[in-house]
Amino acid sequence: MAVGETVPGTGGTARLDWQAIRSGAGVCLVFAVPLSLAARWAAESRDDAGLAIVLTLGAVAGFVLGSGVAAWVQRAGLPWVHAIVTASGTYIAAQTVFIVARLATGREVHWYAALFNLAPVLFAGVLGGVLGMVVQRRGFVPSTRADRGNR
Repeated sequence: MAVGETVPGTGGTARLDWQAIRSGAGVCLVFAVPLSLAARWAAESRDDAGLAIVLTLGAVAGFVLGSGVAAWVQRAGLPWVHAIVTASGTYIAAQTVFIVARLATGREVHWYAALFNLAPVLFAGVLGGVLGMVVQRRGFVPSTRADRGNR
């Protein structure tokens, strides 16, 4: 599908394939968010910096995977946009929930950490976009479209 063509299932007006973004966000929520929570737990309650770093790298890998899925399955011809929207949107949504929960329980909110951690997530989105674009250009078709012969 070329840029500017309508994306099936969007009513012809959207430039983003929201189904692809939802698919990628689901992957981020399954892999990246739990590892982010575990990294925070390791850093705060166990005071285990080594474990926190490993879990944080796992969370970044989860964002790469999820954004890569969005970039791969999108049909709008905008893999990087879909990847970055997926990674950043999922991170911001999860952080919003975490911050509200911390405020509701009277715990300290680390505002700068939440903002600072957006940078590696954006980088993960760029990497995921590259990976998704490469996979798509090599002709690998998602199973949701393989039976229809679409690329």
